Amino acid sequence: MRGTEFAELKAFAAVVERASFARAAASLGVSPSALSQTIRQLEARLGVRLLNRTTRSVAPTAAGQRLQARLAPLMQEMDSAVAEAVAAASRAAGPLRINAPRLAAIGLIAPRLARFHRAHPEVILDLVVDEGLSDIVAGRFDAGIRFGERLDKDVIAVRLTPDTEMMAVASPDYLTRRGRPRVPADLHRHNCINFRFPGQGTIYRWQIEKDEQALEMAVEGPLIANDPELVLEAALQGLGIAYIADQRLRRWIREGRLKRVLADWSRSFPGLFLYYSNRRHPPPALRAFIDCLREKPTTPT
Repeated sequence: MRGTEFAELKAFAAVVERASFARAAASLGVSPSALSQTIRQLEARLGVRLLNRTTRSVAPTAAGQRLQARLAPLMQEMDSAVAEAVAAASRAAGPLRINAPRLAAIGLIAPRLARFHRAHPEVILDLVVDEGLSDIVAGRFDAGIRFGERLDKDVIAVRLTPDTEMMAVASPDYLTRRGRPRVPADLHRHNCINFRFPGQGTIYRWQIEKDEQALEMAVEGPLIANDPELVLEAALQGLGIAYIADQRLRRWIREGRLKRVLADWSRSFPGLFLYYSNRRHPPPALRAFIDCLREKPTTPT
């Protein structure tokens, strides 16, 4: 394969992965117009249309999907080969792509950014905040962060946080106006703030348990959001009761801005894990990043 042909395929894969000419061009270090010309050259050489373009979106055609399905593992193998070559030098350097939910990005990574950069100035951290269940191999990420219960089986996982407890919370103002729920059935006469899983369209059914009794409840209220920060903000503003993981709530409960309800009904699940493909050797930059995340932050979370 000639160098220009490889560059064309790499450009095509970048556009499909990022679903955007602008984002793909930025990742490749070229202009969007130059990238568009490269894709046109590839399509002309192959004699087939690979991408459907509009002014607002870009998506692969059926032929483009088939090509991307074959290219993704090959690109991943090449990335792994480069990473292993760098690992041989035992030097943390180069780009490091991480996929993480907002909770991990804000609570774990953000407080450690300065420390990590000072310790490893040659690493370029490419952080993608994603609440969905993205395929880190197909997306060519070096690693991802997820809650333990949502991990695939064929990955290497490193625990970052203890098990997490879900809490039902509401603002003092809301509870003054509407009263406290005393048993789970009371939730059906309260405003509850719902969370929709990004990329899936399904609304989270509240899973609560006490002793040996477990319930799964569909609740209703004035807001459905696919961002946990919006759910939390709605609770702080008194819209209703939210059911959220505990890391972000301790501060607001201590300060009295939120109060816990149905405290004896909750659910714990495995905490956050960093994970990566078991088919690749972790580069020094990833090993350094894992070590940094497992250290205490320099600023409060």
